Formats: sequence, C-alpha cells, structure tokens
Amino acid sequence: MSPSVRLQEMIRVIRSARTQGEERGVIQRECAAIRAQFRQADNGGRSHNLAKLLYVHMLGYPAHFGQMECVRLIASPRYNEKRVGYLGAMMLLDENQDASLLITNSIKNDLAHSSQYVQSLALCTLACMGSAEMCRDLAPEIDRLLRASSSYIKKKATLCAVHIVRKVPELGELFTPAARALLAEKNHGVLHGAVILITELCERNAQTLVQFREAVPELVHIMRGLVTSGYSPEHTVAGISDPFLQVRILRLLRILGRNNDTASDAMNDLLAQVATNTDSSKTAGSAVLYETVLTVMDIKSESGLRVLAVNILGRFLLNNDRNIRYISMTSLQKIVSTDHNAVQRHRGTIVDCLKDQDASVKRRALELSLALVSAINIRSMMKELLLFLSTCPPELKSHAASGIFNAAERYSPSQRWHIDTILHVLITAGADVRDETVPNLIQLITNASQLHCYTVHKLYRALVADISQQPLVQVACWCIGEYGDSLLQGDCEETEPIQVTEDDILDALETVLQSHMSSPATRGFALTATMKLSTRITENVDRIRSIVSIYGSCMDVELQQRAVEYNALFKKYDHMRAAVLEKMPVMDRSSMGQTNGESGGGGVQELEPTKPKQPEMMVAPQPASQVGGGEGGGGHGF
Repeated sequence: MSPSVRLQEMIRVIRSARTQGEERGVIQRECAAIRAQFRQADNGGRSHNLAKLLYVHMLGYPAHFGQMECVRLIASPRYNEKRVGYLGAMMLLDENQDASLLITNSIKNDLAHSSQYVQSLALCTLACMGSAEMCRDLAPEIDRLLRASSSYIKKKATLCAVHIVRKVPELGELFTPAARALLAEKNHGVLHGAVILITELCERNAQTLVQFREAVPELVHIMRGLVTSGYSPEHTVAGISDPFLQVRILRLLRILGRNNDTASDAMNDLLAQVATNTDSSKTAGSAVLYETVLTVMDIKSESGLRVLAVNILGRFLLNNDRNIRYISMTSLQKIVSTDHNAVQRHRGTIVDCLKDQDASVKRRALELSLALVSAINIRSMMKELLLFLSTCPPELKSHAASGIFNAAERYSPSQRWHIDTILHVLITAGADVRDETVPNLIQLITNASQLHCYTVHKLYRALVADISQQPLVQVACWCIGEYGDSLLQGDCEETEPIQVTEDDILDALETVLQSHMSSPATRGFALTATMKLSTRITENVDRIRSIVSIYGSCMDVELQQRAVEYNALFKKYDHMRAAVLEKMPVMDRSSMGQTNGESGGGGVQELEPTKPKQPEMMVAPQPASQVGGGEGGGGHGF
C-alpha cells in the first residue's frame, strides 16, 4: 500500500486483513507514511492524512502524534482543513493535555468569523473538550452568540453554554439574561437548548431558581402549545409533538415547582391536561407520561392529580414492555409511603408481576408487594408472598423470607398465625433465613404459652419429615426439649392427635445428632434437648445418659464441652438437675441477644417475679451461663 493511498482504499485494505498481525502491519506502515508527510513543511494533503489517522484512532491504535497537526489545521484559513482539524481535536485532545491550550486563540478567532459554519465548528469543539480555563476565557464570546440572529448558531451556543456552566458554575450568572430571552424562540432546537441551560442554572444556584420561577407561566404556555398542536413532520414522533422538548420542559417544571405553592398551582392544570391527552401506546408517549408523573409527585400538587399519576403508573404495569413495568414499580416504590391508598388499588397487578420471567421485574414486584402489606390485607398478601417464596429464584429467597418475617411481626392477626407463617417459611426456605430468625422464633413461641402444645406437635412432624433445613431443626429441637411432655400427652385439641412415645422422640433427636447434614450448632440444640428430656420423661433416662456420655469424646470441642458438663449434672449434681433444666420463663425481647448463643449477660429475663431463682452450678471452670450455651443458642435451655 503506497503512502498516497486514499482513505477509502486504506479502509478496504485494513478490513481485508485476515489476521490481527496483518492488520497491525498495514496500520504501522500507514502510520509511518503519515508521520513522514507530517514532517514536510508544505504538504497539501494534511487534512487527508489526518482523516486517515482518525480512522486508525477509532480502531484503538495510538494516534497521539497527530495532536499538533490538529492545531495547525485549526489555524488554517481553508474550511475543509479547519473542519478536519476541529474533528481531530475533539477526538485526540482533552482538557488535561497542554496541546488543548494552543487552540484557545484559534477558537476565539473562529467564534468571531463571518461564516456561521466556521463558528459552529468552534462552538462544537469548545462544548466537547473545553477546559475550565478555556471556558473562562471564551464565556463572553458565547454570551454574545446567544443573542445572534441565526437560530443555527444560537442552538449550538446554548449547548456550549451548558458545558461552561457544568465546568465553571460561577459563570452561570453571565448567561441568565440570555437564557430567559431564548424562551421566546420559535425554533425547537434553540428552545430545547434553552430549557437545558435553564435547568442547569437552576440546579446550581438557588437565587437563579427563584428568578426563573417567574417564567413558569411562559413554560406552561409552551408546553400547552406542544400538547395541543397538530402533526408536524419535523417534530412529531409516534404521534407525539416533539417528545424530547416536552420531557425537558417537564423536568424543568419539576425543579421550579418543588417546595413552592405558587409555581405548583400554575402548572397543575397543564399536568392534568398532559396526563389525560397523551397516548401511552407508544414509547414516546410513555416517556412524556412518566416525566409527568415524576413532576406531579415532586411538586405540591393536588390530591386528585396525584391519584391520576398513580393510575398512570398502574397502566404502565399492564404494558408488554418490561422496561416500562420496571420503571413503573420503581416509581410506585418511592411514593407508596405517601400515597399508600392510591397504590393499594393496583395491588393485584403488582402481585401478578411476581410471576414475571424477568428477574429484575420480580425483585421490584417483591419489594413493592412487601411495602403494600397492611393489617387489613395481611392474610391475602401473605398467601401470595408464601406462594412466591416456594417458586422464586434462589437469589430472592433470602430477601423474600426477611420481608415476610418483618410483615408478619408488624401485622400478624394472632400469635398462632404468626407462628404458622414463620414455620412455613422455615420449611420452604430455611437455608436462606437470617441468623436472628431462630432466637426470635424461640422468643415468640415462649411467650405464646397457650400454643406450646400446638407448636411442639407441629414442629415434631416437620422434624420427622425433613431435617435438611437447619433453622427449622434447631427450633424443633429446642421446643421438644422444652415442651416434650406436651408431645407425649398427645391430647392437643388444636391439631390432629398423634401418638408419640419417648423412644420416638429420642430417635428423632439421635437422627439429628448423627446426620451429616446437621451443623455443629444444630447438634448442640439436639444434645441440649436430649438432656432436658431427662427431667420430662421417666422411662428412658438411662438412654439419655448414654447418648450424652458418647459425645463426651466428640471431636467438636463445643459439643464435647456440653456433653462433659451434662455428665457432671448426672453424676455430681443430680440433685440440682431438675431445677437447672426446668422450663424457660417468658423472655423479654428487648434484652435478648440478636445472635444464636449470645444470650449471656441478661439475655433472658423473668417476667414473673414470684418464680424462685435457679441455683448456680459449679461444674467446670466455665461460667454457669455457658453450660448448654454457646453456639447454636443452647443457652436458652438453661
């Protein structure tokens, strides 16, 4: 390939390369030829060579050696060279490079050029890569061009002013008068740029925000004209007149109406008109309606208008586009605390979104469904949430279980319903619940004294059926240890009668102790429950003593310590065993530890002052509070 090859030919040769090595070879040869021609003092093909270098840069290869050539071409009096030079500056230079400072004077000269096309090149370059220093130097020129007679120049100058305000916010005051005057423009491009500029000015200066609140009627007039205007081939998109400008105006109105009654009142009628007259069947209409909803919710709008906004979001939930459903639920999540009753009307549609195939939509639907739970709908909502828990993806199970626990705790209609709900979650997703679930459920069961018989029967059935869910097994072992005598009676009125013998109970606990699925904490629960049963049954005490003695040589240090201390209870302190292993008193949740086995130091308080104190044990060097305590919450057994 010769050095004088045209750009189209170079592109063809590069694309025809069969390997990456062959492509690199072509580019290296061409770059070497370009360097050689750059060094020539009088070269008529400089813009041609720089264009080829820009293509090489687009492919990801180094092209920094062309930066100075960009500076030379920008200073050229020829438009075709100046155009390529400005394009190269936007691609190869940035504000952190010293070479960018060399073009400041050229840009200033071109901003005063007689040709609007040369002026537009300078404006585009400054808006793309102008540094803070360049913006300070050239801001007066931009302010002058904002008042130019050409709409073409005013549109580009407006966007350049936006860049300057973002780079140097203190220069915003310079553009405030011109920005207000631009609202009278009829050209949509200029008007669009003016709204963006005013938005930037208002977001960065509270004083400017107050000034532009006086322009709310003018913005309302412009917006109403867009809503009621007929078809225009230049601006209409899917039947919506310039949706891009409508969205920008709505965002500006949202900023101007926030925390201001006068501005909000001036735009209420307009927002109602937009909300009722905009077609949501197309994406453009949905975008305008979505911005309308955000504006209604952010300003001090009327209650009826807020209900209308919520209903629009409810319609979005029925849209086939998952993106629209997602943003609808995201918006409803933000307003559910302030407009709870209005959002409740769409509860059925939100619950249906739990069945969506998209994981992100499911997560949003779950969060919104949990936020909609109340004392009135707790039973129906919990039924749907428990059904979702049984089929939801693994990554959502933990979040769903935690939300169900919180809702059940806040709105449970009865203690039995509360216990049944938590047990259902443990059976369905026991491996995904948080650590504090076990002690919290134990505390709930302890306080529901009238449900001890019902709970222990239900947990025993669950334990016999499945021992893979560790939190469920831990709670079941604790309850069997505490209320095993109720299980043996078999006369619970609230559940189906079941005949359970002492051997059946001990068999179930031994299964847990010997199972490879049981964690050390779970084995601790099971061993403590076995020990507690020694005071609740009469015929199998020797078997319990045998089970406990076996684990005195266990490899797990925690389990071994428990077994040794329990053996000491049997041998040295048998006279104290009944008192030490008596049933737990009602627990005060405010002083309970939040992690398993950390209930020492007042973790359990007696709410019955007449109950006698339990005698202290002096079995081992460890404190008495750790006998049967430690990992797994076994301390609740003493």
